Amino acid sequence: MKPKTRILIADDHPLLRQALSQVFSSQKDMEIIGEASNGEEAVNLASQLKPDIVVMDIMMPQFDGLEASRQIKKLAPTIAILVLTAYEDDNYVLGLLEAGAAGYLLKSARGQDLVDAIRAIRAGESVLHPKIIEKLLRQALVKSPGTAENKIGGLLSDRESELLKLLATGMSNKEIADRLCLSLRTVKAHMSNIFTKMNVASRSEALVQALRSGLLTLEDIKQERSSEN
Repeated sequence: MKPKTRILIADDHPLLRQALSQVFSSQKDMEIIGEASNGEEAVNLASQLKPDIVVMDIMMPQFDGLEASRQIKKLAPTIAILVLTAYEDDNYVLGLLEAGAAGYLLKSARGQDLVDAIRAIRAGESVLHPKIIEKLLRQALVKSPGTAENKIGGLLSDRESELLKLLATGMSNKEIADRLCLSLRTVKAHMSNIFTKMNVASRSEALVQALRSGLLTLEDIKQERSSEN
């Protein structure tokens, strides 16, 4: 039996924390291991408890979810962060993703949307719209063109590098499996290996790091997309 996804909830509203806890605790594959009421507490608990995923509110006391996300990713890069926000402006969302968030959901989302997002992140799937992915990649490239050394290129196998390019097109694990004539289990295993080698917890982080290191270019992504058509 697969281990449960360990979740830390960070929100300054007790009623919302309670509601989120009930949603996740009702799932057989999830468990709540802690709750934080402010950004500082979220960082401390994440460091101590090492959750798989932090469900993070943005507007919190001490310091906000954006700063908390940065600090958590610095302390424990393999913790994934799913942000809950009331804002959907592209530039705002890109700021969250640049801080290391695996994805985001609006606070108007249903409980099942949250559950689905948690499972998608754990499976190495994307929880972002392809247009947001493309903007994120362009912003990552503009912010640090060629400044990072390609330290991870030699770590990835040829197959893993191939998967990384397909990730950037927004393809799901199932679509990648069909494209490469692999089983879904094999694709998930490759995905897990990619994240481990790159010391990240989500697709968005892997893609940003790959661009910054020069392992992936926007031209690679264009070629993959054109080959789909």
